[in-house]
Amino acid sequence: MYFKKYNMASPQQRKVLPHQSHIDLNVFIVLFCFGTKKNNFSEKFPSLQKKLMALLLNIETSTEVCSVALARDGIVVCSRENLTGQHHAELLTVYINEVLNECRIVKGQIDAVAVSGGPGSYTGLRIGVSAAKGFCYASGLPLIALSSLEAMASFVIRNLSDYQYPEKENLLFCPMIDARRMEVYTAFYDRRGSQVREIKADIIDHQSYLSYLEQNTVFFFGNGAFKCRDSISHPNALFIDGISTSAKSMATLSERAFQLRKFVDVAYYEPFYLKDFVATIPVKNIFKGGNQ
Repeated sequence: MYFKKYNMASPQQRKVLPHQSHIDLNVFIVLFCFGTKKNNFSEKFPSLQKKLMALLLNIETSTEVCSVALARDGIVVCSRENLTGQHHAELLTVYINEVLNECRIVKGQIDAVAVSGGPGSYTGLRIGVSAAKGFCYASGLPLIALSSLEAMASFVIRNLSDYQYPEKENLLFCPMIDARRMEVYTAFYDRRGSQVREIKADIIDHQSYLSYLEQNTVFFFGNGAFKCRDSISHPNALFIDGISTSAKSMATLSERAFQLRKFVDVAYYEPFYLKDFVATIPVKNIFKGGNQ
């Protein structure tokens, strides 16, 4: 192998090796890792080739919604969704198999897996990320991680005309994920989808977000927004009903991330929990234990 011969040569011999007077270290690394077979790199990692129409599997489990969507070129072609509660462990793999079978897709045709990385439910995120990692490991695919909040905001921004709100210049979008009691996970995004305030866990009261509301019309939505209506009563606060986390909302962002090669490490990636997990005992179990 030329790489081996070159390294074993003396400094004087290296200068006179045939056909190459200046050796590029990157070329050596590629030859050493992947050999000299034509197109060997593409054969080992076919999903990393530049594709105009990528086929991506999107998984969303950060809230009570369990959702799977198969998207081609950023457009959803098949999906499954359950809104009734925490049944992710029993439904997620079933939904994945169903969307693949419905579209007659085998795992080898998928280019990447995108998963909602939080913030959100600790258990839900663990289930979704574990399933996504397992799929990637088994199929040799790259993993994309997306913000649950950004995906919701992106969906509303793209479909704002459907809600029949007046067009205004100063608009902000505030997706909210319920974090129990009067707390929500939230961030702010502008009309271009750029994040203008970091993701935080906020306790909502009548003073919340006044600095934003005085200067902008703010749209609030998500499963944490409903409980905030009474507290956020500023005239510039507008609430959009019926918006929840969904794998279908991830399709545009996951396609963009794939084309930009924004992948995370399959082995070491962890969801963005935002808050530490705290185990609690249901009230009924506390009383039950006291009677024993």
